[in-house]
Amino acid sequence: MSDQRPSSGSAKKASLPQQEIELILLRQWASYMAMPVWIADSKERLLYFNEPAEVILGLRFDEAPEITLEEIPDYFSLTTEDGTPLSWEDFPPTIALREHRPAHRRLRGRGRDGIWRTVEVTAFPLEGQAGRSLGAVSIFWEAEDE
Repeated sequence: MSDQRPSSGSAKKASLPQQEIELILLRQWASYMAMPVWIADSKERLLYFNEPAEVILGLRFDEAPEITLEEIPDYFSLTTEDGTPLSWEDFPPTIALREHRPAHRRLRGRGRDGIWRTVEVTAFPLEGQAGRSLGAVSIFWEAEDE
């Protein structure tokens, strides 16, 4: 009897490009996390998000199109807390990837289910051996409205 959870997105695996072993292992780790996690590669493509993230995003990973970080603020209608549209340059995963530093932000977003949520997003860069940029990990959670 296996204690492994079934991986989400098995149908999408065939269409994904060859990935670094670190990203494969990270995806496995993310599938076990109880909090929402998503992984972007160094080319700013969203590679994976786990089941808890599906709830906030209003979208199952298996049903998600291939999407880049540049497209995410429009795809999920991201705004600052005061309702100003959030540019992708100010999105924490973009900062983590481009500036190679952690970033955090509280923002509002409308999931693909049409529900607006206030979320906290923390992103950090991933580096492989010899300083190779692999991408970024984002963790996020629904925030309490103040």
